[in-house]
Amino acid sequence: MALSRFWLSIIIVSIAYILALLFSGASYSIDFVVNGKKDDPLIKKEVYLNKLSPFLQDTLQKAKDHRYAKADSLFILDNKIVKIAVGKQATDGILPTAKNTIFDLLLPLIAYLSFFSGILQLLIDSGASEKLAAFLSPVFIKIFPEVPANHPSISYMMLNFAANFLGLDSAATPFGLKAMESLQEINVDKDKASNSQIMFMCLHAAGLTLIPTSIIGYRAAQNAQNPADVMLPCIITSFVGTVAALIIVGVRQRINFKSTALLLSLSSIVAIIAALLVYITRLDLIAKNHFTNNISNVILLGIILSIVVYSFTKEKYFETNGKNIFSSFVDGAYNGLKTGKTIFPYILGMLVAISLFRNSGVFEIITSYIGKLFLAIGVQKPIVDALPIAILRPFNAAGSRGFLIDAMRTYGADSFTGRLSSVFQCAAETTFYVIAVYFGSIKIKNTRYTLSTMLLVDLICVLAAIFICLLFF
Repeated sequence: MALSRFWLSIIIVSIAYILALLFSGASYSIDFVVNGKKDDPLIKKEVYLNKLSPFLQDTLQKAKDHRYAKADSLFILDNKIVKIAVGKQATDGILPTAKNTIFDLLLPLIAYLSFFSGILQLLIDSGASEKLAAFLSPVFIKIFPEVPANHPSISYMMLNFAANFLGLDSAATPFGLKAMESLQEINVDKDKASNSQIMFMCLHAAGLTLIPTSIIGYRAAQNAQNPADVMLPCIITSFVGTVAALIIVGVRQRINFKSTALLLSLSSIVAIIAALLVYITRLDLIAKNHFTNNISNVILLGIILSIVVYSFTKEKYFETNGKNIFSSFVDGAYNGLKTGKTIFPYILGMLVAISLFRNSGVFEIITSYIGKLFLAIGVQKPIVDALPIAILRPFNAAGSRGFLIDAMRTYGADSFTGRLSSVFQCAAETTFYVIAVYFGSIKIKNTRYTLSTMLLVDLICVLAAIFICLLFF
């Protein structure tokens, strides 16, 4: 309910502000809010060509594209009318957003869902999920006491955490959706999020990451001297967020942390991270990039190979249930297709709200006041310059990515702002998107304290990122 009112408030405030700007004369046109595309010039005024100076008239007429940039203004000649633009559009308008949601987001997401749901169906039908769940139960039943031992959701959650750990977002989402679907089967109140679902969501959102491949790629594209130098801060920050999520939700759900299995598991994770970091830091730049670019994909292919080979060894098991390996994969892929259809309206509504929020200018006003507040209390300007990424990241990954690239271009990839922005982008999750997709897939209406907890974890990750980057850089 709180999340529904949040999006409703964003839409109402954004539209009201847009209309107020138009009728007050502060905005010349609001067509961009509906039809505009990201980075299109924002038209502030239109004049006849003959009203401009002879120099501008001559320049615009001779220019191949009939455009001329002067200071912060762009002059565009269109049939004897000159459009004067100042600045660029923050994000796509409502109609392009609706279109792009289908072609750029939904169709790729459905493809990922279908493929990995097919692989997961092999895991189920071969009996491998039960064995994996039995192996992991001693740890998971401590964190998820409501989940029965050996329950299939345990294996799905583990695969989701592993995919996040390796930076494999395309695989993490299908595994996570399957985990939520499985947890919903044992949820007593189908309209309300269970304790187990909340714990899973918050741990997922914390996003413990080992290989931040996308961040390294962005930094390499911006000519960073050592694109992987933010790797350790990213890992530490995401680990802090994961532990914070576990403690915050665990205390609220009265989970017993005095468990040998749980402590050993956390210690093992720390040991694995430490060992890999020691190995990676000893590599030169080329070897480091080669290793980080390949390890995630090698492990993913290894998981797929293991499931397929195990299924092949259990082929007779499939036959006794009236299936074969391929038909089992197809059944799973079809279920993934249906899941994509279910979550589409939730994603569309959220992205349209974000489009209005960004294009209205309300987001920029909020970030501007937050920046001034931090500067007033003595926070360093390089930190303040990176804050828009941290603020936008819970709403929209693409938008925060745009801020990240712009920050690296403006301040330098190797500047403190550029590095801190990279850690912000890596350590925080797209909280609102995740809640919309995961809870939308199982039609949960009451998410209880999930949103507040995930936003608190995001805040902890932001503070941790600042502290850690100050130590490292």
